[in-house]
Amino acid sequence: MAEVEVVVAHSERATLRVGDVFLKVDADQARIDAEVAVMSLAPVPTPKILWRRPPVLAIAALPGTTLGRLGGPSTGSPAAWAAAGAAIRRLHDAPLPPRPGRAGRSTVGLSAELDAECASLVAMGLLPADLVTRNRQVAETALRPWTPAFTHGDLQIAHVFVDGDEVTGIIDWSEAGRGDALYDLATFTLGHEERLDDVLAGYGGDVDLDVIHAWWSLRSLLAVRWLIEHGFDPFAPGCEVDVLRSRV
Repeated sequence: MAEVEVVVAHSERATLRVGDVFLKVDADQARIDAEVAVMSLAPVPTPKILWRRPPVLAIAALPGTTLGRLGGPSTGSPAAWAAAGAAIRRLHDAPLPPRPGRAGRSTVGLSAELDAECASLVAMGLLPADLVTRNRQVAETALRPWTPAFTHGDLQIAHVFVDGDEVTGIIDWSEAGRGDALYDLATFTLGHEERLDDVLAGYGGDVDLDVIHAWWSLRSLLAVRWLIEHGFDPFAPGCEVDVLRSRV
């Protein structure tokens, strides 16, 4: 009998694996509906939907393995990372989906959220003030006008599966929609800066590296307190706090 594996779980939603089936449990039915809709528009491989019975969405496991995870070793050949970059480019070049995604938050609202979060990190003693201040300065570069693209919105390397040098699928589309393409590239390479050149070799075109570096700082600053409050450890080697330290 297959065991139940808790892939991720927090107060908003949970993902379980039972054999070759993933069960996503989300009390927000609108979010599940939006995820299913955007998966149907994505020009890259996505998991097969097996069934839907609110609040559960069942999807089939993808062949292959992920390229790694934040805080762990990155795997795969340079060609595999380049293939991932090419798949991300296909997504970004696709016709825009109807809704804004997580990567499409307004720069004004994001700046205000970032300032409030930085103040909280220092006031609560979670991070040194100089570390927060320096990364807030770096993050400012991401707060600029951008051209909307079809973005995944949570493109962690654990969400991209490859078999050899071929991308077999991308999972977890709940944050997808119109947004800043460089947010996706930064999320995908967060904590694995050494793989950025391989990804960009497949992605092609001119990419502003300063903006990617800025998104690394911005995303990490916004994540630290949330991760701690939900039982995760941003201080683990290679994770968000190390990313922030690498910018100083």
